[in-house]
Amino acid sequence: MSNLDEIVNRIEELRSRTIRIQEDKSYTDPEVVAACHELHTILDRYQGILMRIE
Repeated sequence: MSNLDEIVNRIEELRSRTIRIQEDKSYTDPEVVAACHELHTILDRYQGILMRIE
């Protein structure tokens, strides 16, 4: 599996996890904020890889 495939899989995992966490909490809950931050970090990494490919 390529690095890009691994990142895409991780994005899907983090997206699902973030949605589950948000179900019972407010958007300002520290756990929600941390999950969103982790997702945004991997999305930034993914975008950076795509920009180098183009």
